[in-house]
Amino acid sequence: MGKTKVSHACQSCGAQYPKWSGQCLGCGAWNTIVEEITPVIRHSRHQGYTGLEPAIINMSDVALHDEARLYTGLKELDRVLGGGLVFGSVVLIGGDPGIGKSTLLLQTLCHLSQSQKVLYVTGEESLQQVTLRARRLSLPEDKLLLLADTNIERIIQCALKEKPSVIVIDSIQTVHTDLLPSAPGAVGQVRESAAQLVAFAKQTNVALFLVGHVTKEGTLAGPRVLEHMVDCVLYFEGEQDSRYRLIRAVKNRFGAVNELGIFAMTDKGLREVSNPSAIFLSRYENPVSGSVIMATKEGSRPLLVEVQALVDQSHMANPRRVCVGLEAPRLSMLLAVLHRHSGVTTYDQDVFVNAVGGVRITETGSDLALILAVLSSLRNRPVPHETIIFGEVGLAGEIRPVQGGQERLKEAAKHGFKTAIVPHHNAPKETMGDMKILSVQTLGEAVEYFKNL
Repeated sequence: MGKTKVSHACQSCGAQYPKWSGQCLGCGAWNTIVEEITPVIRHSRHQGYTGLEPAIINMSDVALHDEARLYTGLKELDRVLGGGLVFGSVVLIGGDPGIGKSTLLLQTLCHLSQSQKVLYVTGEESLQQVTLRARRLSLPEDKLLLLADTNIERIIQCALKEKPSVIVIDSIQTVHTDLLPSAPGAVGQVRESAAQLVAFAKQTNVALFLVGHVTKEGTLAGPRVLEHMVDCVLYFEGEQDSRYRLIRAVKNRFGAVNELGIFAMTDKGLREVSNPSAIFLSRYENPVSGSVIMATKEGSRPLLVEVQALVDQSHMANPRRVCVGLEAPRLSMLLAVLHRHSGVTTYDQDVFVNAVGGVRITETGSDLALILAVLSSLRNRPVPHETIIFGEVGLAGEIRPVQGGQERLKEAAKHGFKTAIVPHHNAPKETMGDMKILSVQTLGEAVEYFKNL
């Protein structure tokens, strides 16, 4: 190890500066730039763990093999991972404190320990705490290896000795390396520790799970480069007071992005939800105004979600536009389209919209359902039961097709829906049982169908 150099890094985004500043120019945060002392290392920081020298070879000489998937025992987790865990991959899991990250990984490792050699490294809890949780959840504990340590060099040495096939680091913010003098959790420590773990996983073909803390904004704490270093980034979604937990893949090199896994929190840990569409639907005895069932698609899975709207007279100079689970800018745009092409004004109305069940909808296929939910609440005209709606609405008032229209209709038919308002190009060429398909090309046609329902 040679000389040391002094730098200043933002603890929020990881941006580095030659001197201290009150505000970070990268993320705009105030008072997050701290001084870091970084040693200048003359030799390679990540030495080989296999003893083999790197060599340059021709691409045509590279031997290709099918990706061997390791099933975790939880089908919803396998779905989010792209079909199972890939050896040599690094998975980063983030979420609010207490949402179930450690519980999910402990369940996964206890299941995998029956067929694989696995190692659970805890930096936040003692070995007794982890064991007590496993017993409370009635998990098999006879073959699970535990290690309570926060030094990254010692962790890697233990892993080289035991040679496990799957490792969990809980959490990346608690471990540190002797190469840096800063405290655990600092930007430099998180970046360097993750780099050593990723290099170890790639060279030894070990599947690695990293647990990451999140900030109050809901993003992963530490440098953003951490998300670029790993192969898969999973986020826990859902409120802590709700029994349902949603895991979304925001990055996946081995599967579909934006895939969704749904679990229910019970006294025995996280349990898979076999019929996720049912938890997002509220079955009223009589139809209520402002409630519309839409068919969305999360990754490769079609979901039926209830969208609720409440339109009320505003007593403020600027009427409120409040969205929960949907995008607020898109709501304002759709209200303008509704006014321009259907003559329905909401400039003096407060508009509140909500996606039931805590699900977050980001796709444009919810446009038509959202507009008709607003119109239903404004006119106090309920949409009949067993009616499904989806479609993208353009600025010219046209109804544009969405991806996976046939899968959405099949999911609706499976749950007993009898009527569907869909874009013209998503209408099936063949009949789908006794479901009545109403295809529309413009917003005006959709409004006319709504009046006649």
